[in-house]
Amino acid sequence: MKPSKPYRVFRNSALVVVVFALMAPLLWMVAASFKTNVDIYDTAKAFVFSPSLKNYETVLQQANYLQFIGNSLWVAFAATTLSLVLGVPAAYSMSRFTMQKSALVVLMARVIPGVSLLVPWYYVFSNLKMVGGFSVLILSHMFVSLPLIVYIMMGYFDGLPAELEEAALVDGLTHIGAFRRITLPLSLPGVATAGILSFIFSWNNFMFALVLSGSDTKTLPVAIFDFVGYASIDWGGLMAAATVVTLPIMLIALFVQKYVVSGLTAGATKG
Repeated sequence: MKPSKPYRVFRNSALVVVVFALMAPLLWMVAASFKTNVDIYDTAKAFVFSPSLKNYETVLQQANYLQFIGNSLWVAFAATTLSLVLGVPAAYSMSRFTMQKSALVVLMARVIPGVSLLVPWYYVFSNLKMVGGFSVLILSHMFVSLPLIVYIMMGYFDGLPAELEEAALVDGLTHIGAFRRITLPLSLPGVATAGILSFIFSWNNFMFALVLSGSDTKTLPVAIFDFVGYASIDWGGLMAAATVVTLPIMLIALFVQKYVVSGLTAGATKG
């Protein structure tokens, strides 16, 4: 049945309100990044002001943000790649061979807050002289990325028909060969979904990098706090830095969201 006109009006109005409520802080952040600190505090210039690129010049030239962007890209890429290399075969093994105890361990690692492990991590890695390097950041991000990838891919592999692999085994392939030639190509949408979500987590992560990074290895979310001082806050520079952190990952999410949705739902419709 076609929805009635009052219902459509209510639905569209509610959608506009929800979208505006979600987008308003982001729009304010972007607008403030083009203002001076004086204009940010001036309510009369909330909507009408003279835009300036000075804050972005400060971020990109004076604050070494190009280096921090490179740090974020490297940590996110390395953590995601290593997590996929380890997580996809692990998820396949747990799914096909019903490894319930291992799956329980993965689930526990998935639900344990990573922040609760920061203190023991810092103690261990500091004794190993690893704090401040890229390796400790990549390992800490993998602690959350790896269970996430296993969790997603287990559901995907459970939805793939096992008969295809059984036919490959009859033809003479080993379990590894059947996985490499049959199952893995069919699971690429799920692999892409898990990789995208892992990359987004690593890019946005703040607490791990705050505690474990050094002056040369800190990532963008941590570098934002360079604009927060004890006596004052450079709101213009802070908003510009936050925009530099937020917009790239939002654009990525916007362009790949249909692949993420299809990858998350495809496992439930296979077989």
